[in-house]
Amino acid sequence: MAGCAKYLYDSNMPRESAHSRAKAATAIQTFSLFGESAHLPDVLHCETIAARSALHDWELSPHRHGQLHQLLLLTTGGGAVQLEGQRVALAPLSLVNIAAGDVHAFSFQRGTQGWVTTLADELLGEILAQAGDVRRALAQSFVITANETIRDAVARIAEEFNDRSTARALVLRGLAATLLGLVARAAAAAAEIVTADLPDSNLLRRFEALLETQFLNHWSVSDYARALAVSPTHLSRVTRAATGRAASYLIDERIVREARRNLAYTQLQIATIADTLGFNDAAYFSRVFTRVTGVSPRQFRSQLFASPPAQ
Repeated sequence: MAGCAKYLYDSNMPRESAHSRAKAATAIQTFSLFGESAHLPDVLHCETIAARSALHDWELSPHRHGQLHQLLLLTTGGGAVQLEGQRVALAPLSLVNIAAGDVHAFSFQRGTQGWVTTLADELLGEILAQAGDVRRALAQSFVITANETIRDAVARIAEEFNDRSTARALVLRGLAATLLGLVARAAAAAAEIVTADLPDSNLLRRFEALLETQFLNHWSVSDYARALAVSPTHLSRVTRAATGRAASYLIDERIVREARRNLAYTQLQIATIADTLGFNDAAYFSRVFTRVTGVSPRQFRSQLFASPPAQ
């Protein structure tokens, strides 16, 4: 993985100009950062706010990252963020949680300082596999005021990210898990998002636990609803209220998450992966994968291992 680390700084985000800002106003762009579309990411990525914002005159137009989760912390300065169309002012110790796929834009005061920590969806899934409440909380974008413990955690990540000491990857994984837990805890305490008090939260937790044990068996929504003693309609209503997704999507997303890991970290043929995941028809597996990710399994793998762009 060290071999691809240098590409984590690459971005296809163009430098801002009057023309590009006008163009951005007509279409939300999906930017690939840190090798999102062309290389396996490092454990995570951490850079200063100025490192990228200064290149764009401290204005980042509306965009999204399909497979990246970001945490942005201001230490000095200020500005504003747009999250899914809602504008929120930023001040020192503002922490912005940006869920994968959510549209966001920034306007910073010149000289604003802080860090942006970026995690790939695969790493997020591994860390939060047994922490359903935390994953659910962080699946929404929000702004909170960070405490000193969170600030220290981000500063420690920045320090470790720029180091190359023994066990760097292991330490970064541990620090990432700590940061995610601290952010989820602070968000719940600040009542910016609701976790434990969600209606039917117990049902949601039971569904998530059951999904982890049965997703390879390809249970339908009706199967899960029957096991949970509720109607399929009620189950989907609860998942939509908590995550914005229907139960059927969460079922597909869970098995596709497993497929992405196999495509990224093994040399198995796509047909073999489909069979391993319980699909009798590789073509159907491809359709499900494409529906969830927007690309076919073959395209996903070819993007991961494509040659790096010319520098």
